[in-house]
Amino acid sequence: MTKTKWITDEIDSLKQQGLYNTIRTIGSPQGAWLMVDGQRVLNFCSNNYLGLANHPRILGAARAAMEKYGLGPAAVRSIAGTMELHVELERRLAAFKGAEACITFQSGFTANLATVPALVGKEDVIFSDELNHASIIDGSRLSGAKIARYKHNDVGSLREAIASEKKIGFRRAMIISDGVFSMDGDVAPLDELVKVAEEEEYLLMADDAHGEGVLGRGGRGIVDHFNLHHRVDVEIGTLSKAFGAVGGCVAGDRTLIEWLRQRGRPFLFSSAMTVPDAAACLAAIDLLEESTELVDRLWDNARYFKAEMKRLGFDTGVSATPITPVMLGEAPLAQQFSRALFENGVFAMAIGFPTVPKGKARIRVMISAAHSREDLDKGLESFAKVGREVGVVK
Repeated sequence: MTKTKWITDEIDSLKQQGLYNTIRTIGSPQGAWLMVDGQRVLNFCSNNYLGLANHPRILGAARAAMEKYGLGPAAVRSIAGTMELHVELERRLAAFKGAEACITFQSGFTANLATVPALVGKEDVIFSDELNHASIIDGSRLSGAKIARYKHNDVGSLREAIASEKKIGFRRAMIISDGVFSMDGDVAPLDELVKVAEEEEYLLMADDAHGEGVLGRGGRGIVDHFNLHHRVDVEIGTLSKAFGAVGGCVAGDRTLIEWLRQRGRPFLFSSAMTVPDAAACLAAIDLLEESTELVDRLWDNARYFKAEMKRLGFDTGVSATPITPVMLGEAPLAQQFSRALFENGVFAMAIGFPTVPKGKARIRVMISAAHSREDLDKGLESFAKVGREVGVVK
């Protein structure tokens, strides 16, 4: 028996259960259509909500910045990696989000890994929605704080968890929730969470990865959506989805952001955002501040597609955002459905355990402002055809 035989056995088991993830290869820029494994297909997979990943102004800004500043910062932010671009991006993001200050990280994932351990520790407790993203879970584990999970989007369950932990005792507490939940597309009851946090005097953190560029006035996010400026202590954002680049950010009051500059480990020990990414994000802010056209088109496309999918008889879950889960149940069926869609010219990947609970496998369709009505109709036609073939719809 070799040292890694157990890994081979586990991979074989994943394949037998229909849980093995076959990773396809993209051979084109991101957009409504992609070249995937050599085939031109309609793109229903990317988080490119506003079509900015290949927008000419974004590309132009990245090129111009590289001519002036080069490619990479070649250092961590706290030594020699803080460039003018980073400072300007943080200033512009804070203004865009309506916050006092902002700090940027290499990704939304690292933003969570930096923030949670910097704010709570071993004597503390985190009240965490049971469907929070993996980066929140990992950041919470790194902190060493006790994790008390409450039922998804259930403020009553949160209050019960708080009452239970009070009997045991703790030093400090933080409530953490995704803003938009990435697999179901539903929105956290942030207004109710704020009330609890204010009553208890706990920190409140919202991860706005899928709300950035989607919710709020011109895509300003979930805090703006609920008009809760300066009442949510920590707002995590990503620049890797709607903004079309790569990066993460944290918005909050000046004291909190300054603390993250002193104690956020990915800020201190990993190189800064690259020059083209920072410049691209600045150009994305320009576009969003100039017009709501892209955000409006995204929502028009989402409403149309979801209404037509329901008319065809598909179960699209509880989504209240452009994220459109097509609920199929078992992972093998979801994988079969995804393969058949690909054969019919649509790239829409199956998602199963452990990303979602067993028995809740799905195809997650990601609608974009880049899609035309003709694109959406092509997708609907393929879903209807495959749905009838596999017996999901009549």
